[in-house]
Amino acid sequence: MSGHSQFKNIMNRKGAQDKARARIFSKLAREITVAVKTGGADPDGNPRLRLAIQNARSENMPKDNIERAIAKGSQSADTTNYEEVRYEGYGPGRVAIIVEALTDNRARTAPNLRALFTKKGGSFGDTVLFNFEHIGYIEFGLNVASADAMFEAALEAGADDVQTTESTHEITCKPDDLAQVREALEKKFGTPNAARMDWKPTVTTPVTDLETAQKLMAFIEDLNEDDDVQRVITNADIPDDILAQLG
Repeated sequence: MSGHSQFKNIMNRKGAQDKARARIFSKLAREITVAVKTGGADPDGNPRLRLAIQNARSENMPKDNIERAIAKGSQSADTTNYEEVRYEGYGPGRVAIIVEALTDNRARTAPNLRALFTKKGGSFGDTVLFNFEHIGYIEFGLNVASADAMFEAALEAGADDVQTTESTHEITCKPDDLAQVREALEKKFGTPNAARMDWKPTVTTPVTDLETAQKLMAFIEDLNEDDDVQRVITNADIPDDILAQLG
């Protein structure tokens, strides 16, 4: 490969990385702004904002960007109203998919997502929630406590279950108990890595061939590229050997 071709490939790759980084920052900024609008600009009294700022910092989002997002949410002159909206459907392999979005224009978001589902051979608007259980979810790093200490503290706080993986403590609780469990654990262990309402698959869809898995992952990537999309949840069950081939 010539030096010119190598340089062009490097620049193309850098351009794609910069674009992806800008998209992540945009989503993080939107979450910060909405957190301020719903709970105020003081992180000490607004757990959602505190977590949003922590997530932004973990992605190396510049301090100026964070401060601008907070200021935007604080400005009474800013009349932008974001709605938290959930969309459902099926993707490649009939995998159930939930898409959570923050949008200031449903008339833009829904058609965009419908077009993506249709393009990728999925179906948009089908009810898939029966495949999932609505839960409260809290996540801490392993460094904050031992598995036994986290288990004891979480159950004492009112959680239903604790799973310690190779990298995290994952606490689940009833949706109505999320605030009290998060507050109790935050006092002991600091701000969690994540604290949110979530969807836990109760019925999974096996994805046992590489081609379907590749199509599914590409579809999820396309969904996440939409500026309004905050999270994509699926009930896919992909074997380890297929995941390894996905790289």
